[in-house]
Amino acid sequence: MDKTNQGRLIVLEGIDGSGKTTQVGLLADKFREMGTACYTTMEPTDSPIGSLIHQIMTGRMHADPKVIAALFVADRLDHLLNEVNGVVHKIKEGVTVIMDRYYFSSYAYQSVDVPIEWLIQANAQSSSILRPAVNIFIDTDPEIAMERITKNRFDQELFEEKTRLIRVREKYLESFERFKDTERVVRIDGNRSQEEVAQDIWKAVQQI
Repeated sequence: MDKTNQGRLIVLEGIDGSGKTTQVGLLADKFREMGTACYTTMEPTDSPIGSLIHQIMTGRMHADPKVIAALFVADRLDHLLNEVNGVVHKIKEGVTVIMDRYYFSSYAYQSVDVPIEWLIQANAQSSSILRPAVNIFIDTDPEIAMERITKNRFDQELFEEKTRLIRVREKYLESFERFKDTERVVRIDGNRSQEEVAQDIWKAVQQI
């Protein structure tokens, strides 16, 4: 891919309740204040594949963990390559894309039930097509994350139990260590105020 006048992909990762969705919006506002073209998006998407994932996550449908993992892979590839609003197209147009979750989410969440090697291989196409300029991990204590989830959400999704979030956080850290030589990861303390977290994220973004 020609990198001349190309945009950048910035990914925010974290367990549910880490506040990353809020931080995506705050970061986008900051970029727009600076006059930078910016596009925010998330995974799973609102595409037909993503909508199917949402139904499974909220318990309206049932699927085997391997099926769920494969659906995430398909949704991710469409997210990148879709001719209408695909992320690769946005990047080529010079737009900075801020994404709420990417393949590290699959490594962290699905490796609880599916072998990590399978997940890495299945997501290899996505990582080869588009690697983030930086992965920002908002590291939040699962206890604090669950308090936020209970306070702010009426329905809790499948992955939002405290015991599971503890395991998912561990899987995130294991995955970051595994890919430390190929991925740029910045770890941010997510147990603080939104303002403090946002300031550290902006500092990290300015260094890429």
